[in-house]
Formats: sequence, structure tokens, C-alpha cells
Amino acid sequence: MEKANKSNKNSEIISVNDFVQGTPLPYSVLNNQYSNAAYPGKKLEIRNGGFGSDAVAHPTNANQFYVLTDRGPNADFEGSAGAGKLFLLPDYTPRIGLFELQADGQIIKITEILLKDTKGNPISGLPNPKALGGTNEIPYDVRGRLMVVNPELPFNELSNPIRTDINGLDPEGLAALTDGSFWISDEYGPNLVHYSAEGVELARINPFANDKRNNVLIDGTPLLLPPELSHRRANRGMESLTITPDQSTLVGVMESALDNPDRVGGNSDLTRILTINLVTGQIAQYLYRLNTAKHVNSGIVALSSTEFYVIEHDRKMPLQTAKAQKYIYKIDLSLATDIESLTSAVTSNKYSVNQDQNLGLMINNQSLEHFLAFDDNNWQVLADMDINPVSKTMVVDVIATLDYPHDKLEGLWLRQDGSLGLLNDDDFSITDADTSTATLENLASIIEQKYLDTQKTIEDINRLYLVMPSQ
Repeated sequence: MEKANKSNKNSEIISVNDFVQGTPLPYSVLNNQYSNAAYPGKKLEIRNGGFGSDAVAHPTNANQFYVLTDRGPNADFEGSAGAGKLFLLPDYTPRIGLFELQADGQIIKITEILLKDTKGNPISGLPNPKALGGTNEIPYDVRGRLMVVNPELPFNELSNPIRTDINGLDPEGLAALTDGSFWISDEYGPNLVHYSAEGVELARINPFANDKRNNVLIDGTPLLLPPELSHRRANRGMESLTITPDQSTLVGVMESALDNPDRVGGNSDLTRILTINLVTGQIAQYLYRLNTAKHVNSGIVALSSTEFYVIEHDRKMPLQTAKAQKYIYKIDLSLATDIESLTSAVTSNKYSVNQDQNLGLMINNQSLEHFLAFDDNNWQVLADMDINPVSKTMVVDVIATLDYPHDKLEGLWLRQDGSLGLLNDDDFSITDADTSTATLENLASIIEQKYLDTQKTIEDINRLYLVMPSQ
């Protein structure tokens, strides 16, 4: 645990006007044994860091906020078994960090909470088994070798298969409860996992009926996510999570369109919002229309039981892209259609509606993703059938408001004065590199430090920005 030299009594919340925008979060170095391709002669710092997948207010302390890491430092890689991920520190444990904004504007780290399985053992960020949420992302080590159960023996599909972790998470969404516990959403299953204040798994909800860890019971039956969510794209799972102010209902957002039932669906501009009442087990599902299919949703925070702030952005670096787009919208579920409630009774002269047990709501026997990917004008068809997405109103144009240079806007901290804390995901300060000509001996040494502009002069570390949304 790291402590400040002077105490922050939190009697006053620091105002937006008094804050130095882009104040960095402190980090430590996890590993620096490899060469840095961006700066020959220097070492590549793999940083801890990584606190940017989501952010949420501490339930009682106005100047403290929790931040989430993802599965750990990794890079895209094409290896002997196909496309996958290079895990630079495969035993890294995803974690929650508690940070505090000091009266002088500096940020300190209070503590870290490592995520653990039900027995209290730290988990990893390695992919799940295929039947329970694996995304077909093949794991490789820092030398590009296929990660298998026994690294001393060659790969064998039966006797020495690819290494997975049934408890591995790629965490992306975080909700902090008033009892000190947390709910986390991830990009593998997707999974929703309830953790104690000490980071020990308490409960789990995912789309897989054969997963015995699904232990949230409603009238004796495990509560499951809608099965179509298992068609999430790799690295594009349940990116955002919040809980309503009354602590009754989890609200999650998928990052992008589902590959439902295949990659064609991923070309649509549809994302899905899910609400799960933890008391009654009632699940509702709503449609969100992105500005473009290339955008993503990456953060959500509750204002009420029906109103929320959400992040929509283009994953572009503003210093490299003249028209980068980072937006905060206010959305309202109250006038949107709960597609879980629709049945074949909703019809028109031209279009039929039914619920498929694997693909969800279907229009003329097409998944919603296919229906919209083939013709974006079909949003009007849905409207004519009284199937309406959530309404959205822009409350912050981040690029127009702030000098915000980062690609991934993912953390959304709703502060007690109504302002928003925005945090970027720094990916442990690692960026993907061209590994196509790499050898196994130099692979780790050609990964680059993550920087923001083409001259590589500004480091992309976790930074906090404060902004007051318009009303």
C-alpha cells in the first residue's frame, strides 16, 4: 500500500477549474529487461500502469476513485497456431487500484486489490477454455512460443493442449457497491463477476448454461446472460458496467456489434445495453446506435435507474488523426424498446419477428446485426415497428473541450459535484509492433513503448482529466 506524506481529509472536492488537466496516475515498473524498439539503447518499460479499463467513484470518499486494469501487457501476434496474443507477463493478475486526488492536485495510489478465484488464488488474464468464453485468441510467450500446459513438451491437442485459465478475465467494466464489493464485466465470456472487498470471487453470471460457477439463483435457477452475447467479437466484449443508484440493477454495454452469427454482423453500427436486476433476475436489453460502425462504447455511469452517461469514441490518436472523435452522451432507457420482451406478436405486413434461442431477436430470420449490417436504413424499419434504440444527447465533446491526446477513452468517474473524471487506457505503456519479420530471439525486443504522436515525444500513461458535462 502506498500512502501520502500528508493526509487528504476530503472535506472539499477539488474543482474542475483548479485541476491541472492530464495529471498522471503514479505507476511502477513491472519489467524492463527487453530492448525498446522506439528508442534503441534504452529498455522497454512494462508498467503497472494499466489502470484505465474503467473508473468508478468510491462510494463514500469524494476524492477517491477505483480504476481497473485489463488482462495484462500483451501485443497482437501471428504464431505457429495462428493469430493470437503475445503475453509479455503471462502470470500477471488483473487488479483494481484505489487512487486519491489530493488537495494540491496530485494523485496518489492508496492500494491495489488483486482479483482471485473462489478459493482466494490470484487469477491470470489468459483466455478461457473455448466452451466457456474462449475468444480463439491463441496465447504466446515473449519469445513467440505457443503457451501449452507443459512448456517442457511439444504441443499436442490431447496430451499437452494450449494453456487456458478457466478463471482468467480480461476485465473492462467496474461497479463499486456501497458494501465494499465490486462487480466486473469482461471481454472473454462475457462474464459478470462479483468480487468481495478483498478481491475474492463471490458470484458469476455468463451466457453458458453448463458453467457450474453461475451461482446467482432466482427461484432456484441460475441467472444467465442472453446467449447471443457469447457471439461478442474478440477484444470487444462487455466493455462497460455500472450499477443503478439503488444498488439493484447492473447495466452493461457491449463495446461493438456482435459477430452474430458471424463476422458480417460486426459490420453494423449496433451495440447492446443489458440491464440485470439482481433481486428479481429480470433482464432487459436495449439497442444503442453508434455514429458509425467503427466507433465503440467504452464506459457507462448511472445517473438514475434510466439515465446514464456513456462514452462513444473512435479509438484514434488525436495527434495522428485530424478529426478524432471522443464523445460523452447522456442516454435514456425509458423510451427505448426492451427487445427481451418482444415476441412474434410484433409483426408488420413485410417483416416478421421472433426470438431465437441462440441469436436473440430476429427480423425476417436475420439477427439484428445482420439486418442492420446489410442495410443501415433498416433502423427506420425498426422504428416503424416501434423497436426504438435509446435516445442520446451529447454532453461533452472531449476533443473540443480538452487537450486530450489519447486513443482509448475508457474510464468514467462521476464525481459528487456532477463533473466527470476521464481516464485513458495506457495498455501498460505497450503498443503493438510489426512482428512479421521478428525472430523468436528478438521478438520481445521489438515491441514499442506506447507514445501519442508520430515523433514519439509524449508518453501515453494513465492520466486524469476533469470536465463538467452540459445539462
